[in-house]
Amino acid sequence: MDSLNLPRGVERILAPNPSLMTGPGTNSFVVFDEAGPAVAIDPGPDDAGHLAHIAEAGAAHGGLRAILITHGHADHVEGAAHLRALSGAPVLAWSRRGSAAADRTLSDGEAIPVGNRVLRALHTPGHRFDHLCFLLEDASAVFAGDLVAGVGTVVIAPPEGELADYMASLRRLLALDLRLILPAHGPAITDPPRLLAEYIAHREERERQVLAGLAAERTTVPALVAAIYADVDPALHPVAALSVTAHLIKLEREGRVARERGGAAEDGWRLRE
Repeated sequence: MDSLNLPRGVERILAPNPSLMTGPGTNSFVVFDEAGPAVAIDPGPDDAGHLAHIAEAGAAHGGLRAILITHGHADHVEGAAHLRALSGAPVLAWSRRGSAAADRTLSDGEAIPVGNRVLRALHTPGHRFDHLCFLLEDASAVFAGDLVAGVGTVVIAPPEGELADYMASLRRLLALDLRLILPAHGPAITDPPRLLAEYIAHREERERQVLAGLAAERTTVPALVAAIYADVDPALHPVAALSVTAHLIKLEREGRVARERGGAAEDGWRLRE
């Protein structure tokens, strides 16, 4: 992430956990202000060197007053208890069920002071039930966790992921006057309205493809994946199956499709008349 794309008083520390799912690794952030102690966002994996870098960055700005968690996936929260031990800062998250290390839970719209600045917690479920974004108000910048990615899209994996909630969360951010999105994976997004609109359009197109597949009597998830993702490496089809399943569950809840349960992934699906 180019430092020129970071707001004033924000430092990014890239975790050494690159993978197919995490891209170049998890972006941990330290937000600071001259008037008070700093805040860390997403400590990332329990890697001693990485966590020491976060603690050192916080110490350079008066210490850490809080460790904020966007959601409870291990690549975001695993190092939280270790960073708390290094810094003495409490861990704050949406839910202890989602983040066992949390000392306190946050509410939607809650303000977290950083000196004279404010980070505002926004509950944005969909990728996961406990997902939070953090809006840095004076910069019109949002730390977006896994709501969006700097490159590509994100996985919605039922049952912890819920597509209808995810779409609502995207639209919530789209309604804000954002100048910058700082995702947990990949580079900064400098045109938030365009990116968010593209994400919404992408999911809407996938929904149309699922409905067209059902109309063509492709009635199982594997059959739908084979048709919709025909030009995608088959090694990625298991991930694609999660996305298709999320769409089917959303459509089922809307009363637009019905499931004929077979007790396995081969459940049949059909359009409702």
